[in-house]
Amino acid sequence: MLEAAQPGSSTSQPPRNRAVPPPSCWDQSFLTNIIFLKVLLWLVLLGLFVELEFGLPYFVLSLFYWMYVGTRGPEEKKEGEKSAYSVFNPGCEAIQGTLTAEQLERELQFRPLEGR
Repeated sequence: MLEAAQPGSSTSQPPRNRAVPPPSCWDQSFLTNIIFLKVLLWLVLLGLFVELEFGLPYFVLSLFYWMYVGTRGPEEKKEGEKSAYSVFNPGCEAIQGTLTAEQLERELQFRPLEGR
């Protein structure tokens, strides 16, 4: 029979399952507050530029900035991740769910798919 290790003994081991606690409510509210402040700042600046009659250029430049920030660089690609464009994948392999010309032609002619 195994004896339970005493907390002060040299045979006690730390627990093996150390679960990472989920982010606290304060962390989530902090991020929400940051996003809220950014949107509020953008709206205030939009109002300022509208008063200066530069509202439309500010809005358009903001859209371009958001598109630039929203795109990922090649260094952010995960190992083994495939591109949505098959020409950039090794062997021009298409991702699952891609509509091919052959499949479209079969569906337009109401022929059953092969293998079904």
